Amino acid sequence: MPKTQKLVTDLAKTGPHRVVRGDLALAGLPGVIYAPKEGTSLPAVAFAHGWMSSSKNYDSTLKHLASWGFVVAAPNTQRGPVPSHAALAHDLTVALDICAGIRLGTGDISVHPDKLAVVGHAMGAGAAVLAASKRSDIRAVAALYPAPTSPRVLTDGIADAVTAPALVIGAPTELNSLTAEPVALAGALGGPTVLRVIDKSVGDGIVEGRKLASFFGVGNAQPKTRKTVRALLTGFLLHRLARHEDYEAFSDPEVEFKGTRVLDPNEPTADVPVKGGALRQLSHLAGR
Repeated sequence: MPKTQKLVTDLAKTGPHRVVRGDLALAGLPGVIYAPKEGTSLPAVAFAHGWMSSSKNYDSTLKHLASWGFVVAAPNTQRGPVPSHAALAHDLTVALDICAGIRLGTGDISVHPDKLAVVGHAMGAGAAVLAASKRSDIRAVAALYPAPTSPRVLTDGIADAVTAPALVIGAPTELNSLTAEPVALAGALGGPTVLRVIDKSVGDGIVEGRKLASFFGVGNAQPKTRKTVRALLTGFLLHRLARHEDYEAFSDPEVEFKGTRVLDPNEPTADVPVKGGALRQLSHLAGR
C-alpha cells in the first residue's frame, strides 16, 4: 500500500489519545468541548454545525479529532430554522478564546494560542470562513460541503481576506449551485487551498443520527463518507495546525487519495441534479 494511502487508512481510525468531554456552557457558551485527557500547548479547533443541527450530530467526528491530539469546541447556538450565520461565526471565535484562555480539565490541558483553527459543515463552513476573515490568529480553515451564507463570503472580499491554509471538501453532485459552493469558495479564498471531492458522497453524509432538518426530508447519512472526511480533515489539521510534516500530502493539491479527486477551482464545473434538491436549497438558504 502506498505510504500516503496508508496514512488515510490510519487516520480514519481512532487516534492514540484518550478523550475527555466538557461543557462549554460552564464558560458561558452553549456547546461541548472534547480534548485529549492531558497535554500542554495543544492545537484547538472550533467546529460549526450545519442548518437545524447541533454538535450531537457530529459527536463521533469531534471525538475523533480529539483522539488525534486536538482540543475541539463546538457551539450549540443558532440551531433554529432561521439562524444568523454571523452570530455563529462570532460564537466560533468565542469558543477559541475559551480554549486558549483557560486551563481545561483539572488544569493539565492547555492550548497554544498560535495553533487555532475553524472548521464547519454546510452553513457552518461559511460561518468558519466568516470567523477566519476577522481573526489573524486563525492558522487553518476547513469547509466541509460549504453552503451559501448571509453575509455572502464570496463577496465583499470576505473569503479573500482569509489567508490561512484551507481545505474545502465537496460532493460530485453539489459543486457549484444555489445550494452548495465548494468550487466557488475554494477559488475565492485568499490563502493556499486544496479542494477535494469525495466520490459518491453528498453534503449531508457526515451528519450523525437524526436532526431537526430530517423533518423536511434533508439528511442522508453515509458512514463511509464520514470516515473519509475524518481522515482528510485530521491529516490536513495535523499538517497545517499541529505542524507535523509527515502529513504534508493532505495539504498538497497534487496528491489524490483513493475514492477522492482534487479539482482546480478555476476550471469549469457543472453541478449534477440530485434528488431532494429543492429541500436542500431550503436548508441552505434559510439562514440570514
